[in-house]
Amino acid sequence: MKLEYFIAKRLITAKDHKSSISAPIIKIAITAIALGMIMMIVSIATGIGLQQKIRQKVAAFNGHIIISGYNDNNSDVSTKPISIHQNFYPNFKNVDGINHVQAVASKAGMIRTETAFEGIIFKGVGKDYQTDNLKEYLVQGRLPNFKSNLNEEVLISQYLCNRLGLKLGDKFVTYFMKENSEGYNLRNFKIVGIYNSGFQEFDANYVIGDIRHVQRINKWSPDEIGSFEVFVDDFTQIESKGQQVYEETSSTLDSQTIVEKFYYIFEWLKLFDFNIIVILIVMIAVSTINMVVALLVLILERTQMIGILKSLGANNWSVRKVFLYNAAYLIGRGLLWGNGIGIGLLLIQKYFGIIKLNPESYYVNVAPVDINLFYILLLNIGTVVICLLVLLIPSYIITKITPSKSIRFE
Repeated sequence: MKLEYFIAKRLITAKDHKSSISAPIIKIAITAIALGMIMMIVSIATGIGLQQKIRQKVAAFNGHIIISGYNDNNSDVSTKPISIHQNFYPNFKNVDGINHVQAVASKAGMIRTETAFEGIIFKGVGKDYQTDNLKEYLVQGRLPNFKSNLNEEVLISQYLCNRLGLKLGDKFVTYFMKENSEGYNLRNFKIVGIYNSGFQEFDANYVIGDIRHVQRINKWSPDEIGSFEVFVDDFTQIESKGQQVYEETSSTLDSQTIVEKFYYIFEWLKLFDFNIIVILIVMIAVSTINMVVALLVLILERTQMIGILKSLGANNWSVRKVFLYNAAYLIGRGLLWGNGIGIGLLLIQKYFGIIKLNPESYYVNVAPVDINLFYILLLNIGTVVICLLVLLIPSYIITKITPSKSIRFE
C-alpha cells in the first residue's frame, strides 16, 4: 500500500477529522454528489425510456418504414391499390437489418350508435400482421383472428369505446363511403378486444380488423393492398435503412420513415436529449463546486499536517495525492448513496408505475424508465474523472504551503 493512500486512510478515519469544522461541509458535499447522481440517473432513465416507448408505439401502428403509392403519402387512408407481388415481399432480402414486412390497407369510415357517432380509420391487416406489437396495449379481451376465414372481429380503443358507449362483446355498425359514387357500404363488427396505447392520435382513430373487408368495400382483388409496413432491427439506423428501402423499390412506389411522417413527434423527442445534457452539466457542476469547497476547507484545516509531511521529505505531488485520495473516497460515498437511491426509485417506478403522465401531452399514461447499467456505469466513471480533474486546481494551494510557517499554523 502506498504511503499517500495510507495517510489518506488515516485522515478519513481520524476522530478529530469527524468532529472538525470540515465535517458538516464534507457531509454537504457527499449529499450534493448523492442528489446529483440521483437526478442524473433518473433524468437519463426517464428521458431515454420515454423516447423508446413513444418510438415503439408509433412503430406498432405504422411500422418503421411505410411503402405506398405516391398518391397515399400524405394520407392515412389507402386510396389506390398496389400489388402485393413485389420482390421485397414477404422477405426484404436486398436490404440487411429488416426483420419483417406486412401488408395493410386503410379505409375511412364512421361508427354510429344509438347515442353517438365517431369518424374512424379502419385498418385492415392480414395473416402476416405482427400481433405481438399490440399485445402490450391490450386491456380487455383478445386480439382478432386474422388467420381464419373472413369474420367480424375487430380491435377498438378504449377511448372510442368510452365515446361511443360500447363495451367488450358489443356489435356496432360502420359506414364506409363508396369510391367515386354516391352512397355508402355498411359493415357490422364485433368487439373482441379493447386496447389503450395512451397515444390519443391513434386511439381516437384506429379500429383494427381484417384486410379483406377493405378489399371487398373498395372492390379490390385479393392481391391488392394499400401499403407495406417495414420493421427494422435497429431504430438508430432507420434513416439509412429508409434510403436503402427507397432505392430498392420500384419507381411507382415511394417509401417514408416514421421519423419523416411524424416529424413533429420526433423533433419533440430530440428536446429530451438537450434537457438530459443540461441536467448532467448542472448536477456535475454543483457536485464539483461542493467538493472543491470541502477540499479547500480540509486543506486549510490540515495545514500543520501538510507542513510536517513536507518537513519529512514529502514532495508537493505526494501531499496533493493524499487529499485527492480523500476526495475520491468522499465522492465514492456520495455515488454509492446516489446509485442506491436512484436505481431503487427507478425500480419502484418500473414495476409499480407510481408517476402518471398526461397522455395528451406525453403520449404515455405512465412515466417509462429504461435502466441501462452501461449508461449508469459511464455516468459514475465520468463523474469521478471530472470531479478529480477539477480538484487538481484547488489542490495546487498545497504547493504554496511552507513547512516553517505551516507547523506553527493555528
